[in-house]
Amino acid sequence: MFAVRVSVVCFLLTITSGSVEEENPEFWRKSAQNTLRSALSRKINTNVAKNIVLFLGDGMGVTTITAARILKGQLQKHSGEETVMNMDTFPNVGLAKVYSVDFQIPDSAATATAYLCGVKTNLNTVGVSAAARNGVCRSQKGNEVTSILRWAKDAGKSVGIVTTTRVQHATPAASFAHSASRTWYSDADLPASAATEGCVDIATQLLHNIDIDVIIGGGRKYMTPKGFPDPEYPSDASAQGQRRDGRNLIQDWIQMKEGKVARYVWNKTDFDAVDPEKTDYLMALFEPADLRFDVERDHSMDPSISETTDKAIQILKKNPKGFFLLVEGGRIDQGHHSSRASAALHEAVALDEAVSRGLELTDEEETLTIVTADHSHAFTFNGYPFRGNSILGKSPIFASDFLPYTTLMYGNGPGHKITNNKRPDIRKVDTADKDYIQQSAVPLDSETHGGEDVAVFARGPMAHLFQGVYEQNYIPHAMAYAACIGENQQHCAITAKPDENPDTSTDPGNSAQNMPDYTFTILMISTLMRILLH
Repeated sequence: MFAVRVSVVCFLLTITSGSVEEENPEFWRKSAQNTLRSALSRKINTNVAKNIVLFLGDGMGVTTITAARILKGQLQKHSGEETVMNMDTFPNVGLAKVYSVDFQIPDSAATATAYLCGVKTNLNTVGVSAAARNGVCRSQKGNEVTSILRWAKDAGKSVGIVTTTRVQHATPAASFAHSASRTWYSDADLPASAATEGCVDIATQLLHNIDIDVIIGGGRKYMTPKGFPDPEYPSDASAQGQRRDGRNLIQDWIQMKEGKVARYVWNKTDFDAVDPEKTDYLMALFEPADLRFDVERDHSMDPSISETTDKAIQILKKNPKGFFLLVEGGRIDQGHHSSRASAALHEAVALDEAVSRGLELTDEEETLTIVTADHSHAFTFNGYPFRGNSILGKSPIFASDFLPYTTLMYGNGPGHKITNNKRPDIRKVDTADKDYIQQSAVPLDSETHGGEDVAVFARGPMAHLFQGVYEQNYIPHAMAYAACIGENQQHCAITAKPDENPDTSTDPGNSAQNMPDYTFTILMISTLMRILLH
């Protein structure tokens, strides 16, 4: 045992981490000074946000961001740790507290209601206050809350949703629907009591609650009648339509847009053919339910999240009043639930590439861009791996059971496998494989969420509002304030131009009124002092 430890120590002493220039203290001093100069030269942008783009990484906690950063660099043949994500360049960063009203660790429905509707609510409910009860239809009546998507639409802006999940899933649903259960995707999912009490499924609400200009994601089967064959998988019964009411909501949507140029597409060829300049409305549903993981995506059939973000912005930006766009990397969460770290991290890298595309297509002077997560996961970055070690690889030092372990693991999940009181020996296992399931400490069929604060990255008009630690429901209120939409219009008054505020400034005899308040105060004090002194 002693000999083994000596060998390990000797091996460690031979390791050279990083580049040769990093051994020079001046390298780090120069790097820090460059960062300092950048911070000192930063100007606060107090413009009114014409546009808002909210990038939401479902399940993208800080550990996921760090691991995805390293993976992104390693995919580019770098060591990875020093890589800069696009979201890393955002000058303002805060932390949001994610608990729901009833649970210490939340789900995606309660959190979506917080960061989209501005109120915290209960687990499993979307677009309703905490007065509503999970799965109880009658409790949602009168407890509906509206989202920033609605506020933007009411202000005359165009609005859109882009997701890698079904468009009826928790995150997008909270932007347009009100439901006591996030799982009421189609009318086939409604319990008999809910249907009797008048609750409406989420897919139907997608058409009728808000006039959404761009809808991109999956979820075809919730839009078509029971047994309706899927265009991509016609012989797959699980992909067939599910609706009991016999309605084809896709056709209904097309008919509702009569007089406008409305395009429905379900494959990449037709999607690529959509001309944003000639398109008023777009619905693109690429799968019966959720989209495939990016590492499994058929590039000939399904566009990337960067491509869908691009198309959405190109269509929405035609509105002279601006737009609001929600872009969700929804399958980060699902990769984690399966304890497939590779799948989850590739999804996070794909979302970061979409962030880059969004920044390229918009002007930072008039567009507020936010990148955040709804919650974290029971996901750990552990051990003492050497610099540049594969983020999906194994620690070079074995555990006390003389078996290796991976740098990335889960606190719970399907990766808990103990045989003869021992963990699996993974020395000959490719842990970077997209299907590899990381080991976990506690056995569960599906790994759970984590409850720690999530990062909120911001750039653009009023981005400085997103600093510090705050409740998650603060986010839409700050976004709305920046854009002068919703209830709080104070930003409009503060940033209004002089000619937008009628006053007596043209009257030369009214010089006191033309002065700023503090100037007039100083003048009055000076006059009083002269009187007293004489």
